[in-house]
Amino acid sequence: MIENIKITIDNKTIEVSKGTSLYEISKLFQQDYSLPIILAKVNNQYKELSSIINKDSKIEFLTIDDKEANRSYVNGLLYLVTYAGKKILKNNTLICQHSIDKGIYVRCSKKITREDVIELKKEMKNLVKLNMPIEKMNVNRMDAIDYFESVKDESKVNLLKYNTNTFITLYKLGNMYNFFFSLMPINTRCLERFDLKYLDEDGFVLLYQTIYMKDEIKNYTHHSMIFDVFKEYHEWASIMNVEQVPALNKFVSSGNIGDLIRISETIQSSKLLNIAREIYNAKGKFKIVLMAGPSSSGKTTTCNKLCMYLRSFGMNPKTISMDNYFVSREETPKDEFGNYDFECLEAINLKLFNEQIESIINGEEVQVPIFDFVTGKPNYKSGEKIKLGKEDILIIEGIHGLNPTILDNIPRRKKYKIYISPLTCLNLDNQNRISTSDNRLLRRIIRDNRHRGNDVNYSLDKWASVRAGEEKNIFPYQDEADVVFNSSLIYEIGVLKTYVEPLLYSVDIDSPHYEEAKRLINMLKMFLPIPSEDIPKDSILREFIGGGCFRQ
Repeated sequence: MIENIKITIDNKTIEVSKGTSLYEISKLFQQDYSLPIILAKVNNQYKELSSIINKDSKIEFLTIDDKEANRSYVNGLLYLVTYAGKKILKNNTLICQHSIDKGIYVRCSKKITREDVIELKKEMKNLVKLNMPIEKMNVNRMDAIDYFESVKDESKVNLLKYNTNTFITLYKLGNMYNFFFSLMPINTRCLERFDLKYLDEDGFVLLYQTIYMKDEIKNYTHHSMIFDVFKEYHEWASIMNVEQVPALNKFVSSGNIGDLIRISETIQSSKLLNIAREIYNAKGKFKIVLMAGPSSSGKTTTCNKLCMYLRSFGMNPKTISMDNYFVSREETPKDEFGNYDFECLEAINLKLFNEQIESIINGEEVQVPIFDFVTGKPNYKSGEKIKLGKEDILIIEGIHGLNPTILDNIPRRKKYKIYISPLTCLNLDNQNRISTSDNRLLRRIIRDNRHRGNDVNYSLDKWASVRAGEEKNIFPYQDEADVVFNSSLIYEIGVLKTYVEPLLYSVDIDSPHYEEAKRLINMLKMFLPIPSEDIPKDSILREFIGGGCFRQ
């Protein structure tokens, strides 16, 4: 006799046979969803649809508007484009390099044409219609290495050599095996929402629907400055032969990581020095430098180092933080969930800010406010008095620095804008990239814990709202910048691993962030740990791990 169990979905309770898969159950409810079901939450834990239900459970089905399901969907698309590429592009290896405008740039090992990309898209659409299964299986790691050697996927062979597990999880699509650092979709049918945009003979962009989009994929906008910085750093990584994690691990195991640290730091410092020189050479053209970037980009250290370099040219930089222009707590707007929205433009006393900066530029002395984060009120009497002299320049740091709405009373030609972000160029292998967002999240978890006393669950809980604020208030204005500064360091995740891994292990299995913590742990397992002794005290990394020479 087959035993029945009770499951509750959207406040509806039904009975199903014990041992029924989530996929079979999802088919009963798909009609209630406008988007394909990708994953499920079972008793608050993320599960793939291939999972079996053996006890009474509360189930929540998830589509691509859920963060974790969206990640699965994107990795499913990366698998799909790789599989289709084997047929359409023959011996052309596809390398999924980095995100760009709500998509992922896919570089090709050989030159491609616009017609190649059109055919590739047709093949992907055909595979979606075929509803091919994506099967999960546990295999012996050595057997997996043998397989990837047989298909000449050196990137995965090298990566698996740093995995010490006896068994690993692979996913099978048709006659291809692959692995990803996330849960995966159960078939290709749910991967219907995507587009391909031919960029040039070196690659194309895989576009997909993010959690910040409403029911459609946006048209591609090419952000040339961001793309060129990514390209420049990928070329440098290629010269250094450290494009992927196994190559970084080789530096560590050979005892040469200190050299790579010094080279990376020198390159980054020289880039910032060049920005300082550009500001100096334009002396008299503008008196304001605006710096902005997403969370954990290293804005504080970058600002301090830029000031130091400007002083070396004989200039006298004076700094202002837009955070000091917050309105009182009770006047702060709230988001859709009723929480204070400190990242919206309306949280800033824009009228006062514009008036004071204009007065400073006109040569007047102004006493700027200091915001008391304990009382939630600005103090207008204790702030620094600022007046610009002949060799002085005003540096303003804040998340809204690139927004043309601020300081619109001052001509654009009198403002120099810097966009700062850790544009991560190191990837795990040809299909598994390390996102800039993940890099920033690791930095933020460490900083929140070491410098602000917050545990990892707090950081993970706040991350969704932080990201939403960036999508609304920072990323739309990145093309307003005059220059892009990449604050990432090729070696840094090996260092961050030693600080963040213990924190991630503290996330309990009952936590809603358990799956995210587990994903990050699995990614970090691919890195050999890197000690921090060789990291200079003026490094951006010191802003997060401590031991820096700049006051935070």
